[in-house]
Amino acid sequence: MLEVLHDAHERKLIDADALSMIEGVFQVSDLCARDIMIPRSQMDVIDISKPIEEWMPEVLSTAHSRFPAIEGERDKVIGILLAKDLLRYYAEETFDVRDMLRPAIFIPESKRLNVLLRDFRANHNHMAIVVDEYSGVAGLITIEDVLEQIVGDIEDEYDFDEAEDNVLSLKEGQFGPRWRVKALTEIEQFNEEVGAHLVDDDVDTIGGLVSKHLGRMAHKGDIFDLGDLRFEVLRADARQVHVLLVERLPDVPELEL
Repeated sequence: MLEVLHDAHERKLIDADALSMIEGVFQVSDLCARDIMIPRSQMDVIDISKPIEEWMPEVLSTAHSRFPAIEGERDKVIGILLAKDLLRYYAEETFDVRDMLRPAIFIPESKRLNVLLRDFRANHNHMAIVVDEYSGVAGLITIEDVLEQIVGDIEDEYDFDEAEDNVLSLKEGQFGPRWRVKALTEIEQFNEEVGAHLVDDDVDTIGGLVSKHLGRMAHKGDIFDLGDLRFEVLRADARQVHVLLVERLPDVPELEL
């Protein structure tokens, strides 16, 4: 079947995007949750055993729409918190995050993606917690992760596309000013927005600079320092970096590469 599709593409009967999507449909039926899940160590979670003030900054910086809620340890996922429900924290005098939690859906690592996608659609769920054979949390997977196997990378309403939004200023962090930076931002624009002096003749973008510094493909959660700037990879896939968190560190001379 795929040979027929590639032949149709070569004869210009279908375009490259259509071919890629059809190949993605076939691929989804061959993959299972463990193949594309976000590993346990890279999950962004909130620990409701801690005061809300401790984990609220992470909610704001990662800008996810949903978070697994744990109680003390990652194997104890007790529900899913929708970020929009946290608006009540600012509007109500009494706020108990436990009252805001939605039920968590648990699936085995071996669940096929085509079956999972059907379940997501039928049950109107957007996130599932993946568990291993010992019932421990192995990772998480979202409906967006599954759809991206078919249509490619999807940017949600919290992603930013326009050039002027490549660098977004955030609330000051532990050490100093912070920015959420799109990896495709040109180094020159980054320097102007952040007040940095990064220079590299081999790469043009911040994402390229990150990969060059690491000497490998960046992974979500990677953290490293360049001069007085700390870089953290917020979002990346197997092919490229997408979003970075950058924070200025105190009393460190700026570095020219």
